[in-house]
Amino acid sequence: MATYLVTGVNRGIGRALVEGLLARGHTVIGTTRDGQAPLENPNFRVVACDMNDTASVRVAAQSVTENIDVLIQNAGVFGPRPQELADLEPDDFLDVLNANVVGPWRVLQAFLPHLKRSGQGRVLMISSGMGRFSGSSEGAPAYRASKAALNKLVQTFAHDLKRDGIAIIACHPGWVRTDMGGAGAEIDAKASADGLIQLAENLQLSGTGRFVDWTGNTQDW
Repeated sequence: MATYLVTGVNRGIGRALVEGLLARGHTVIGTTRDGQAPLENPNFRVVACDMNDTASVRVAAQSVTENIDVLIQNAGVFGPRPQELADLEPDDFLDVLNANVVGPWRVLQAFLPHLKRSGQGRVLMISSGMGRFSGSSEGAPAYRASKAALNKLVQTFAHDLKRDGIAIIACHPGWVRTDMGGAGAEIDAKASADGLIQLAENLQLSGTGRFVDWTGNTQDW
């Protein structure tokens, strides 16, 4: 069994990931901004971590003594609704980039020593099909741009991390019935989480740097 670090576990896909991982016998460390755990289990604990704040992330990393086998970067924001050109404030755009791009960078950087100590570290960055350059790009420019940027980080970090034997991929979790995805989305959080866990369990260094959906199908960048 492996030790997982999952960011943003208080609801939605994050909570479903925790439940699925615990059911498979894994140990899970989760993060929430306030440090409150959404459920109780002897193999699960939560650390307070605000991904928008570098000091908070570093303190969280210092509080974790375990090696981390798998990091799943799930935490993120959609941003203001609607996101129209005439109405979207530049500072709101920067807030989305901070949460969805710089935040995952902070966490990966802070927990990189934990992944290296594992000897088999793997990283899943939860991205979105809305970050693809192919297909429709209508609406939600801040969210789309943040996920496109995250995808590029995965491509870039894959080369750096490969030297340490760490695999990293970007994952489209599907259109999921969560607070962000809405009630009319295609799949529930459990289905998405089950697919993402399967990806994490099967990820090898030979597959690093890819963009896939929750079923393992390769996505266009």
